[in-house]
Amino acid sequence: MKRRIFIKNTSMLAAAVSLTGTSAFPKAPLKNKLPKWKGFNLLDFFSPRPFEKIVATEEHFKWMQDWGFDFVRLPIAYPGYLKFDRSKNITPDEVYNINEVAVELVDKVVYMAQKYNMHVSINLHRAPGYCINAGFHEPYNLWKDEEAQKAFYFHWNMWAKRYKNISNKKISFDLVNEPSMREDMNDQHSAASSVPGDVYRKVAKGAAEAIRKENPTHLVIADGNDVGSSVIPEIIDLNIAQSCRGYFPHAISHYKAPWANKDPEHLPEPKWPGQVGNQYLDKSMLVKYYQPWIDLTKKGVGVHCGECGCWNKTPHDVFIAWFTDVLDILSANNIGFAIWNFIGDFGILNSGRSDVTYEDWHGYKLDRKFLELLQKH
Repeated sequence: MKRRIFIKNTSMLAAAVSLTGTSAFPKAPLKNKLPKWKGFNLLDFFSPRPFEKIVATEEHFKWMQDWGFDFVRLPIAYPGYLKFDRSKNITPDEVYNINEVAVELVDKVVYMAQKYNMHVSINLHRAPGYCINAGFHEPYNLWKDEEAQKAFYFHWNMWAKRYKNISNKKISFDLVNEPSMREDMNDQHSAASSVPGDVYRKVAKGAAEAIRKENPTHLVIADGNDVGSSVIPEIIDLNIAQSCRGYFPHAISHYKAPWANKDPEHLPEPKWPGQVGNQYLDKSMLVKYYQPWIDLTKKGVGVHCGECGCWNKTPHDVFIAWFTDVLDILSANNIGFAIWNFIGDFGILNSGRSDVTYEDWHGYKLDRKFLELLQKH
């Protein structure tokens, strides 16, 4: 009798497989391959000026750890760790002149962070031939010039060699901040478009190979196309994670920001939810915006939000309402995040907002409401 039941059940299962083309017991959807890291960008090396000192201290990392954070991203401007005549524009030859003393300052922050169990993501915010910001004259174009690409690979090989013995659970390499194809590489307000997919693939592949030459298990991350906003389908097969942004819509996150708006003083007042200019802003637009990134995790590609937050001119209640929705969507899909800075205009300390009741924190002004929002996610 038992044998008849077994044969019957087996036949039913076979029929189910035949009808659906898959198992009658489908696998659970793939989860995000990257851990749900949460933390901050530290801006010690953000400027192309020579690296001479650092702001980060062990006390800062201890606070982060005590508050439940486990991730820091280090946006680095490559000119800051080079030796060259700064009274003139840099030449392609000078891009290879590494200043060991300056690089050791980066080492100091990396090892300090890891002492407090922070994953460190090294990012070239300014790479040879590209930066989302102006402020330094690039001698070529990363997306068009082979000479720039060779220099880009050289720099990544240097960083990978330096940290070759650190586990990929503790360090990652974020190739270039917020890529786009800009008409004038030295004018951040010039017209921009997507980096062609085949070009992005070529540059990302070359950089990943330069990194993994030193350690084949190194974790490589690529920022989304279109200034970090768009998934890069052309690199899905390259074992490279991808990084999205938490700045959508800019009408909220970059209200009155002079580097992001040509006429920052004449913008519609931000609301969330609500009518802002000619569009109604609410959570449904965020769901649509992040869906391609959520779908990417289901294809087995790791996703992290490498930058997010809001400049300090947006009313605090609007910022908190909007960012609660952003974090709800990211957290529901196991996607971690990094606020643009820890101390400063976007941060939880010394943000300079005029409409916040700050808490004194060891000489800093702490936005406790913002901190508690981050801790909940």
